[in-house]
Amino acid sequence: MGSDNLCIKRESIVVCDLSATIDHCPTVIEESLCGLQYKTPYFKASAQIVMPPVPRNETWVVGWIQACTHKEYYNTYGDVGMSSWELPQLREGLVQAISDSDGVSYPWYGNTTETVTIVGPTSKPSRFIVSMNDSFSSHVTWTLWISGSNTPLLTNIKRDQSFTTWLVALNTTSREKILLHTIKWRMRVDIAVEPSLPLGSRARLVGRVHQDQPRVLTQIEPIPPNAMRGPNANEVQVLMWRPRRGPPVVVIPPK
Repeated sequence: MGSDNLCIKRESIVVCDLSATIDHCPTVIEESLCGLQYKTPYFKASAQIVMPPVPRNETWVVGWIQACTHKEYYNTYGDVGMSSWELPQLREGLVQAISDSDGVSYPWYGNTTETVTIVGPTSKPSRFIVSMNDSFSSHVTWTLWISGSNTPLLTNIKRDQSFTTWLVALNTTSREKILLHTIKWRMRVDIAVEPSLPLGSRARLVGRVHQDQPRVLTQIEPIPPNAMRGPNANEVQVLMWRPRRGPPVVVIPPK
């Protein structure tokens, strides 16, 4: 976890001051007439890169690639049932990971602070920082749209997601890929709700208050093919309704 002030060198690329943390603060809950909003602390990663001179006709991009490797996300409505955001391919073990790219900058997590592009020729080494952050912010309704009633029924929100994040240098011409670091992290949310209480006092965090800190692996993991291309997790996720009695229903299909 945390910050690594040592420099490592991989195939003449130097990485210094690698940092991977999750903010040491609890998930924040806000209640409104429409429902419950929660926001988790941020996962943050950054590193300083020293890139050797790049020859003519070569372009390199250095940055962060992230994939979701596990997702459980259930909103329970008493003994009626639960809604669930799911990644079917991941749930059924058909793939190891699904890209968590912004959906535009494949394979990169994003294209602002997350990547730097070096276009050759450069006569001297290039120094720069690449950084990224990620958190969950979600809104969950008190009532059950399927019942047609305005009675608050929400009793629990449980979310548990795992990610692998790679620091990568990619030659855009030859597609040569140099993996510089692998980080693993997990975010968990567990909120108990008492729907009969007055608005503003229904929800409370249960279980752990703070998240486990990310792990910087000593061995670099290969990137699964699905982490390098679309579709991303937002495009393939499905909202299911899983009633206590009766078959599950697809509420929102994949995009």
